[in-house]
Amino acid sequence: MDQWRDRNVWRRGIVLAVLAALLGLLMLLHTQLPNKIGNLGSLTETFLPWLGLAIPVLFVLALVRRSATALVALLLPVVTWVNLFGGLLSDKTGKGGNFTVATHNVNAENPDPASTARAVAASGADVVALEELTNTSRYEKALAGTYKYHSVQGTVGIWSKYPLELVQPVDIRLGWVRALRATVRTPQGPVAVYVAHLPSVRVKFNAGFTAGQRDRSAEALGRAIAQEPEKRVVLLGDLNGTMNDRSLAPVTSQLRSAQGAAGDGFGFSWPASFPMARIDQIMVRGMDPVSAWTLPATKSDHLPVAARVKI
Repeated sequence: MDQWRDRNVWRRGIVLAVLAALLGLLMLLHTQLPNKIGNLGSLTETFLPWLGLAIPVLFVLALVRRSATALVALLLPVVTWVNLFGGLLSDKTGKGGNFTVATHNVNAENPDPASTARAVAASGADVVALEELTNTSRYEKALAGTYKYHSVQGTVGIWSKYPLELVQPVDIRLGWVRALRATVRTPQGPVAVYVAHLPSVRVKFNAGFTAGQRDRSAEALGRAIAQEPEKRVVLLGDLNGTMNDRSLAPVTSQLRSAQGAAGDGFGFSWPASFPMARIDQIMVRGMDPVSAWTLPATKSDHLPVAARVKI
């Protein structure tokens, strides 16, 4: 204890204090990071929760250095991280609900489509959305006994226990079909369901976070949803981005994340072997999320995700 009463505790660890302050400012002001340079802002926002791992490292180093200044400076990143993500740590899962949905990027190279389809159907979902479909017939065969109605548009598909109407592709400016819109006639009334697979993003040494095509598709999808006449809307799919990513704002600003509202934890869905980000989303409008969860791993590189809402 005498070591901590020494006046030098406020002089030691200045570098650690500066690093702690910079970490806190990075999380606090992440929306100010420019996207013009390699989409730096979106890249940071994709993995923003993981910046919190630096906090315990800096804490241990501050103790080793016996630096009161560094410990005080750590308050900024701690408070900021808790403010941003503390609400996701609690279990907000509720009971009830009358409409369950699930979505899964099944992976175009999936070696066992049948078992993957059955695993998603085992969630009990009333509506299932699948993305990155190639061997469509095997998914149709595996799901036929559970879902009477289905439609595949391009590489995305929807399977439903309730009748489907007005199924049509949605133009997300790709030149081929990776999104659809359908009206699901539930016992509680019609629900507009969108299934989308936005373009992939890449992290390149010479170009940074290459997400231009995805961002253009997000704008097109956002316009389609904004023009949707139905009051109740569900978006299911692989958006190749998180709810924190500002570039998805044309979509996320209109809808509510089921995981954020009624999930337990972060609900990371990719990569399946060690999930680090939730890029597979279930978002709603005009309905209340009751619970949201990730499903067990399949033969895909994504985890399936599901949610139950109250219509």
